[in-house]
Amino acid sequence: MTTFVDRVVLHLQAGDGGHGCVSIHREKFKPFGGPDGGNGGHGGSVSLVVDPQVHTLLDFHFRPHVKASNGKGGAGSNRDGANGADLVLRVPNGTVVQTTGGTVLADLVGAGTTFEVARGGRGGRGNAALANARRKAPGFAELGEPGDKLDAVLELKSVADIGLVGYPSAGKSSLISVISAAKPKIADYPFTTLVPNLGVVRVDNHTFTVADVPGLIPGAATGKGLGLEFLRHVERCAVLVHVVDTATLETARDPVADIDAIEAELTAYGGLADRPRLVALNKIDVPDGRDLAEIVRPDLEARGFRVFEVSAATREGLKELMFAMGELVAAARAAAPPVEPTRIVIRPKAVDDAGFTVEAAPDGAWVVRGTRPERWIRQTNFDNEEAVGYLADRLARLGVEEKLGKAGAQAGDLVRIGEREFDWHPTLYAEFVPGVRGGDQRLAEKTQRPSAAERLAARKARRQRPGDEPESDELDGDSGE
Repeated sequence: MTTFVDRVVLHLQAGDGGHGCVSIHREKFKPFGGPDGGNGGHGGSVSLVVDPQVHTLLDFHFRPHVKASNGKGGAGSNRDGANGADLVLRVPNGTVVQTTGGTVLADLVGAGTTFEVARGGRGGRGNAALANARRKAPGFAELGEPGDKLDAVLELKSVADIGLVGYPSAGKSSLISVISAAKPKIADYPFTTLVPNLGVVRVDNHTFTVADVPGLIPGAATGKGLGLEFLRHVERCAVLVHVVDTATLETARDPVADIDAIEAELTAYGGLADRPRLVALNKIDVPDGRDLAEIVRPDLEARGFRVFEVSAATREGLKELMFAMGELVAAARAAAPPVEPTRIVIRPKAVDDAGFTVEAAPDGAWVVRGTRPERWIRQTNFDNEEAVGYLADRLARLGVEEKLGKAGAQAGDLVRIGEREFDWHPTLYAEFVPGVRGGDQRLAEKTQRPSAAERLAARKARRQRPGDEPESDELDGDSGE
């Protein structure tokens, strides 16, 4: 059974906002008491928070579909809908959030670090909130805005001060088990360790963490032997320690060649050239291992490595190695820039920023992009003429009509805002005139039925005989002269 997962794909969906309510207050002797439709509640958001007690992404491996609750719809008597509950997912320290295309959204390091990965939709306003001096009783309400929906990739990169790297069965697990309280799996066959193990080491006044990175082999930087899955956990280490098996039974291997192979993979992976290195020649409790360590030590020191002959079995040489680790970690922490508190950044909007753009699409349509126009489109009920007229008023006040004309749009051109398309008919902006609730006289098409005045004139024309003078109201005016 899988007990450690360091990469998952989450299918996230924030809650949708609740719809606003269309309601008119009615009571005895008050058949039309004014609008009292409440607003819809906001949808719940999905956030990630770092929890030190969580060490794996295993829970998300079995439950990759995550959805926050929706906001409730508004109701009459000015009752607003309840907001959807926010969903908080606890992740390990060192989790990187990115899109399926590889774009990094957040790097979560430090207990309590929070990132809102999917925002809930806004609740729609009810007709009570939409009423104004001219539109006293709106016959429409706003729809709830859909919540964000996306696929997010979570990758865990271990946060450790020191990373133990080396070939399989070099003794990394044994080493971390004796210098810390970690209890990794130890056996006499390659690839015993399939997941990173973390241990806390305390030396003198220094406390640091050590990561036992699973064994690397040539070609690891290209993915051979799950190398990419292992190398990911080395990125955050401030110090790297080469653990070399000096008692290997493979005649084609020697400590210098092993270090060169591992260094080649670290170079191919990239970003690790500036990390200080230590070399631990392990298994000197074996006579042949001690002899080989003494032979290769001068060559490694000539390359600039600090070399330590150690034995995880007898704990020989471990004290000197641990002190050297503590010194390098202390130096790395001292060289790191001080942590600054989070600052609130205020970015005022430019004077000439209208909040939207108008661009010509390859298919001949005009595309309007902007946070507000696209949100207004999502919240408009296009089955209601009054709601469509209200949308037209908002777009006109924002300047969309004017900017389309300046961009060269002609009557009948296709205009696309969000997922909606319209045939643009430039009209003179006019204020809303109250009429039938749910309708807008400016959008009403002319009916083919004649008006009452036209029907009266036709009836008079049918009754008139040839030779008779036409009936006119002007005769009444002449009689007064």
